[in-house]
Amino acid sequence: MKLPIRHIAVLVLISLLGIFAYQGYWLGNMYKATQANTKSIIRDAIQNADHVEVFMRADSLGRALRVNGSASITGKVAFSNYFDKHLEEHQLVKRTDIKNEVGKTKHYSLSLNEDIDSDSAKTDKRRDDSLGIGKSFHSLERLGTELQKALHTALDLTYSNINLSHFDSVMHHELKAHQLNIRHYTQVVALANDSVMMSSLPSSVDTSRMDHWERIYDISNQFAYRVYTEPTGVVVLKQMTGILVSSFFILLIIVASFVYLIRIILQQRTLDEMKTDFTNNVTHELKTPIAVAYAANDALLHFKQGEVKEQRDRYLQISMEQLQRLSRLVEQILSMSMERRKTLTLHPETIVVRDLIRSLIEQQKLKAEKPVEIVYAEEPDGLTLEADRTHLGNIIGNLLDNAIKYSGDVVRVEVNCRRDETGNVTIAVKDNGIGISAECQKHVFEKFYRVPTGNRHDRKGYGLGLYYVSTILTRMNGSIRVESEPGNGSTFTVTLWKGRK
Repeated sequence: MKLPIRHIAVLVLISLLGIFAYQGYWLGNMYKATQANTKSIIRDAIQNADHVEVFMRADSLGRALRVNGSASITGKVAFSNYFDKHLEEHQLVKRTDIKNEVGKTKHYSLSLNEDIDSDSAKTDKRRDDSLGIGKSFHSLERLGTELQKALHTALDLTYSNINLSHFDSVMHHELKAHQLNIRHYTQVVALANDSVMMSSLPSSVDTSRMDHWERIYDISNQFAYRVYTEPTGVVVLKQMTGILVSSFFILLIIVASFVYLIRIILQQRTLDEMKTDFTNNVTHELKTPIAVAYAANDALLHFKQGEVKEQRDRYLQISMEQLQRLSRLVEQILSMSMERRKTLTLHPETIVVRDLIRSLIEQQKLKAEKPVEIVYAEEPDGLTLEADRTHLGNIIGNLLDNAIKYSGDVVRVEVNCRRDETGNVTIAVKDNGIGISAECQKHVFEKFYRVPTGNRHDRKGYGLGLYYVSTILTRMNGSIRVESEPGNGSTFTVTLWKGRK
């Protein structure tokens, strides 16, 4: 079955792009909403700080009047307990222009005279109409703002200056109540010439990178608070740090999952192709010895080939070789099934390496269809090791079989065994075959993998031998590596580690 990997990859890519787009859209809207809310909180904090600062000064003035009965404030307006008694009845604001040392300002005083002339009444009537007083809730809010401005102006000109320390303190608590830890500084500025009259801003602070907010507080719209704060964008990003980090990790997990999915699909497709090749190869491998053995037995039974001893022995030998070949094939397939089991049990015993390998060499020479020279050397003499005899024999037999199979018409194989000073035993099988490219060396120990041989089909196999070798060596506390160059043969080195778990 061919997996539609291209279609799956396109769908995965579209899904990822959709997830990224939705996540970006959601985070963008959240950023805008949070920023708008943060700006609203800052504006409300400035407004509340202005209210509290004004009423703190008004309360201080009221206490002074109640204590003294009559007090002359800054020599400009006289207040008495009469004003305190009738404050709610008389709220007429009359403007008088004055000059101070800063520049031209407007002076407001409170008149407690009940005799309001008709001109003043008409002026107030027009002012009320322009404000829309009584027409809606917003008009009442505007009226309150105008009254506060009037009170602010009267206090500034008659009683005391603005207390920026109180203003900044109130604003700090307002922001903190909304979990906003924002650096902020305040100035009182004259809007006419943009001059700074009061400031809590250190000279070392660079305001070019800060947000600034203005609130006009006087009835003539000439003076304002100018508040500098950290950029709201930075503040919002700090607030969203947890969400951004979690979103990043979620997206990372999703991407990793999709990549893993694609990788698994690719592996499954490769495995599917390998299984198909394996089935074809195994079928051929099984059919060949069966067919040859059947033909030999048929000749003996039906064509009187068994009457001549030499011919009979020859056909029996052919049948024996093919049955041995079939037996090895079945044994390897069964071994591959066994190696997957966690209950695979090894039976280590003391093995004389020379005896085991010489027996394997004789077997390989007998079944080889071309001249084979196998040279054996060991160090020290009489080398022994502890291992499972059956599996170790299968491992070395696979390496010798591959060395002969992938060599030329004249085969020369060198088998070198040695024990190093740490007690580790290495068995190296070197051939004069076609060699293996660097790219193929990465895959030779994978299941069902076979080194490509171009158009040549004389080297039969099913891609299980080296996978079996690698897997069983892992169970036997060993390892295997390959060194090879195309055209210069290959060397497979098995290492059995002493004491390593």
